[in-house]
Amino acid sequence: MNEQVATAPPAATRFPLLDKLRALPRTVQLGGAAALVTVIVAALLFTRGPDYKVLFSNLSERDGGAIVAALGQMNVPYKFADNGGALMVPADKVHEMRLQLASQGLPRGGSVGFEILDTARFGASQFAEQITYQRGLEGELARSIQSMHSVQGARVHLAIPRQSLFVRERQPPSASVLVNLYPGRSLSDSQVSAIAWLVSSSVPELVVDNVSIVDQTGKLLSSPGGEGRGMDADQLRYVREMEQRTIERILSLLNPLVGYGNVHAQATAEVDFAQREQTSEVYRPNQEPGQASIRSQQTSESSQQGVNPAQGVPGALTNQPPPNAVAPIVTPPPPGQQGQPGQQGQQQGQQGQQNGQQAGTGQVAAVTTNNRRDNTTNYELDRTISHVKQPTGALTRMSVAVVLNYRADENGEAKALPQEELDKLTALVREAMGYSEARGDSLNVANSPFTNNEPVVAVWRDPENIALAKQLLWYLVLGLALIWLWRSIVRPLVRRHIDPVLEEAAEETVDLDADREALAAARAHQLSRYEENLEVARKLAAQDPRAVALVIRTWIEKDGSK
Repeated sequence: MNEQVATAPPAATRFPLLDKLRALPRTVQLGGAAALVTVIVAALLFTRGPDYKVLFSNLSERDGGAIVAALGQMNVPYKFADNGGALMVPADKVHEMRLQLASQGLPRGGSVGFEILDTARFGASQFAEQITYQRGLEGELARSIQSMHSVQGARVHLAIPRQSLFVRERQPPSASVLVNLYPGRSLSDSQVSAIAWLVSSSVPELVVDNVSIVDQTGKLLSSPGGEGRGMDADQLRYVREMEQRTIERILSLLNPLVGYGNVHAQATAEVDFAQREQTSEVYRPNQEPGQASIRSQQTSESSQQGVNPAQGVPGALTNQPPPNAVAPIVTPPPPGQQGQPGQQGQQQGQQGQQNGQQAGTGQVAAVTTNNRRDNTTNYELDRTISHVKQPTGALTRMSVAVVLNYRADENGEAKALPQEELDKLTALVREAMGYSEARGDSLNVANSPFTNNEPVVAVWRDPENIALAKQLLWYLVLGLALIWLWRSIVRPLVRRHIDPVLEEAAEETVDLDADREALAAARAHQLSRYEENLEVARKLAAQDPRAVALVIRTWIEKDGSK
């Protein structure tokens, strides 16, 4: 029975195209492969979409919707990242889209600023306009607070009451600020005060005390930082610095006198941070009449010399004014005639008769002259108006306590300081602290022995040992880091650059030593051959002198012929 075995066709009949390609020259094969790779890469790049980059990230829902609507109106393709936290657009349009969206006020950052006033509605009421202005002001303040490095987000709420015509019914405005801080960051007291002053300065009639600042954890940041006294951190720092300066001045004076460690001092300062303004108007009398300023002066003068005698037809009594009354002039009698009343009466009678005769004959007696003068002068008032604004942080009282240690005598026993020396030290402390009796300052200097019973502290809790351990640990870490740097970086670099040079030098040295040995061996071989040839010549000369003589003769002839 004949068995037929199926044999596989040769490779040339299975893939004829590969055989043809293999038959081509190698340069043609490489060029075809490069062209095929280029075509594949171009096809991939052509079929691939545009490269997208992030336009904005961490957008709020309101800003995200507005930006998506704007991109749809501008026919710009967009997509969101895998986690939905970023909005992406083609890479070649990122900067262009940012500028166009910025011109539209996008993104707004979650707060509305004064741009809300650009879309004011016609016919809006005064209340609506006030609310719109308040929203814009709150947004602007929130943006200003977000400019701080530690603040991630902020919200501002303003409580602005309506103005009333009655002063008693007016209420001061207030504000509340909620800050969202970055993880691991916090606001210092000065930054909290800066935020409070920023808000209070932006709202009319808003004082700093009516601004409340809270962080995202609900902690009140604007609470008074004083220890139950209502003082903020700056005021407390000012008081502590004043007390510390007083203590340092006292110690700098007493330490050289009593020795370091033999004096302790404490100071307590009472500072008035109230703001006071006083306006006074004082009236004082003029110091000297001649130097006073005259405001107004009025003078009135009247003079009467006499009355003309009556004239006209006698008997017309109605046209005759009554005569001036004339008092009888009685001449007092001489001193020697005071006791003669009869004679005095006789003289008075004679005088009366003369007056009656004059009246009957129509003669008028002389009229007395009347003069009147009134003078009124008003002087300027000596008035002083003073406006005094007292500075804040005035020292109202200083209390200082100083304790001095006993001094050791020659035998090493501790004894109290003499009273005279203690008085001198007390006087120095008074001058150092600026003692003022009118201010009510107090000073107490005591002389007492110091006890050396220091509390026993465990070795692992001793601050000095802890500091030393930290320092040693730091040195150990630094040393390990240096060793690691030497073994991982420096030494490989040194070996990489130096070892080839050393190997070349070693190879050159080995080659030089080999050459020297070969030269020495060659010289030794030559010497040995010379010695052998000389020995052979000696033996030949001893065995056959004639042959040697012929050889020498032949050499001489050759040299002579030359």
